[in-house]
Amino acid sequence: MKLPNFSSIKFPRRPMERRDLLRWAAGLGMSFTLPGLTTRAAERRGTERPRSLLTIWLSGGPSQLETWDPHPGSLIGGPTRAIDTSIKGVQIAEGFPLLAGQLHHLSVIRSLTSREGDHDRATYTVKTGFRPDPTVTHPGIGAIVAHAQPSTELELPPVVSLGQENSPWKGGFLGGSFNALQVREPGQAGENVRDWIEEPRQQRRLDGLDLVGKRFLQGRGAVVNRTQHEHSIEAAIRMMTSEQVKAFEIDEEPEEIRAAYGDSNFGRGLLVARRLIEEGVRSVEVTLQNFDTHDDNFTRHQNHATVLDPAFAALLKDLAARDLLASTAVLCLGEFGRTPRINGAEGRDHWPHGFSCLVGGAGLKGGQLIGATDPAGEREKPEDPIGVDDLYATVLTALAIDPAHQVQTPIGRPIKYSNGKPIGRLLG
Repeated sequence: MKLPNFSSIKFPRRPMERRDLLRWAAGLGMSFTLPGLTTRAAERRGTERPRSLLTIWLSGGPSQLETWDPHPGSLIGGPTRAIDTSIKGVQIAEGFPLLAGQLHHLSVIRSLTSREGDHDRATYTVKTGFRPDPTVTHPGIGAIVAHAQPSTELELPPVVSLGQENSPWKGGFLGGSFNALQVREPGQAGENVRDWIEEPRQQRRLDGLDLVGKRFLQGRGAVVNRTQHEHSIEAAIRMMTSEQVKAFEIDEEPEEIRAAYGDSNFGRGLLVARRLIEEGVRSVEVTLQNFDTHDDNFTRHQNHATVLDPAFAALLKDLAARDLLASTAVLCLGEFGRTPRINGAEGRDHWPHGFSCLVGGAGLKGGQLIGATDPAGEREKPEDPIGVDDLYATVLTALAIDPAHQVQTPIGRPIKYSNGKPIGRLLG
């Protein structure tokens, strides 16, 4: 969901009671949970940090051969060269020198597999861990993490999507309260939330909303309960009046930190993501678009690397320096990879049979290499194939969430968080 434009909002200067809050947001239609314990609160109380998931989504399907699984000098490698990394014996594409120095924080999986090669179906599969099913809508992995770790002190949405993503995480059968709050222009949301109007005009709006709300409630109690109308109102106001909303702003960050992440929508998104994780937000997704490289694959991946490399490297350094990496699972992937064959337009087509991802943090073992693809491009099946469901079962386990936990759908159907099996080699 897009963050609403609150440029015409001002809260009254008198203390606000719960009834005021509900009246105020009656028409906003925001859907996120009221929401345990935020990171900053954990620091104050000396308790364990909450665990979170931070996903870097490379939308469109990045080429494994131009990112984490290069095959220079081979029939399928094209012009892409490889460089050494901080993991002994592991190389990645030459466009990622900064990330190469931080790669020991993560492990590289080069044998991820999916059975879906269409963008929409593949996105659904990789974001949920399940193939599309006409009888049920599965929740995104980010929604699952938030659902399994409810919060009492978090005043921000527990699931947030940053950047221009057309398919942000959804709550699926867990409910709309676990849909991601979408902020398309990270680093600017706080300005919209805090630009308020004067009290007399605002009070007239409150009174009008109160009247509409009371009339709507008459004879529609079941509808109000089903749509979580009052819940959404209270959640919206709780966020708008919270100091935690500053996490969406980056102006107070030192100039050297902002420069390290890069002057891009994606770089600002990763910086906001770190700030949200610091506040205890359970799931954050940051999107870098336009990896659908059916043509001009090599130049386009080089251009993407100039944005992805500094921002991702800065994020890992920042998380480690702030002692957040131990409680934050970091995942970088797209909906599939790209064909070993180079087509006539100097591009690569869809390839779900053996693609790559980076994963680490939250106690997952870093510095490992799992799987391999055929440098001749003749074998479709990679060595040591890893299913997306197994990847997610592993991430959930690292976050102290039982992937086999069953949830009842609205029609009473029991479904597990994941049908996969955790990858023992990655678990500490």
